[in-house]
Amino acid sequence: MSFATTLDHVGLCTADLPALTAAWERMGFALSPFAQQSGKRTPDGPVEPYGTGNRCAFLEHGYIELLGLVDPTLFANGLDGFLARYAGAHIIAFGIQDAEGNLERLRRGGLPIPGVSWLQRPVEAGGPIARFARLPFPDAPEGRMQLIQHLTPELVWDRRWMGHRNGAVALETTILAVADPAATTARLSQLTGQPARPDPLAGFVLTLPGVAGGAGPFSPALPTHLRILPQSALSQVLPGVTAPTLPFIAGLVIRTNDQGQAARAVLTGLPSRETPDGIMVPPEAAGGAAVVFA
Repeated sequence: MSFATTLDHVGLCTADLPALTAAWERMGFALSPFAQQSGKRTPDGPVEPYGTGNRCAFLEHGYIELLGLVDPTLFANGLDGFLARYAGAHIIAFGIQDAEGNLERLRRGGLPIPGVSWLQRPVEAGGPIARFARLPFPDAPEGRMQLIQHLTPELVWDRRWMGHRNGAVALETTILAVADPAATTARLSQLTGQPARPDPLAGFVLTLPGVAGGAGPFSPALPTHLRILPQSALSQVLPGVTAPTLPFIAGLVIRTNDQGQAARAVLTGLPSRETPDGIMVPPEAAGGAAVVFA
């Protein structure tokens, strides 16, 4: 299939990874072990260590990446530029099944993509190496908008790291606030190969149809969504949230297995607000992006 089938993951960026991971653990997430990243800067270059590392909240469907600068002497892979704008979500990845087929589709559409970017990282210290194929949208103002194919999904979606006290099971929706929703939607529709439709509130929504196993080995064929909204509509979806700048990946909706009941108990003592989709932890308590438990 030469198009994106699912919302794979959202990445939050920070200069203080321990503080960010502590905030997500406080929200009831179990996180994977720390892993320093590595990869090829060019399609034909050598694999080299990067100055970035992550921990992740793996769900039955999709995941959230917590990405930090851990070694300023090494290649930052763009993370320093993201943090110059704001600390928070800067990465949206859409899942694909065929990296080479999608590369051909995008090149036919006129996108100057040099090739598939091959990435790898250890699953845990001394553990097996997980591998990924990535197709980035070049110079996207919205952040790192990319297609990703997991070559070793069974290594990263490990049941040891998926017992979330908040009941989280699926990354269902990401909310993006932009100055020109039509222009952003056109870019991301081209990247994903999926048509857009008007959002019920304002702006547009891209729906990824889902495929069994498309966002992790345990994932069902679940439709997922990217809402692309004008700033004026943001407070109606995420009450009290304002954009520090535009574009801004403002928040994400995480589906739970109990309509948010466990999350409400876990979040006792944290700042929270009600939203049309469920209970929300605001960006200032969640690392820069609102997290809604539905």
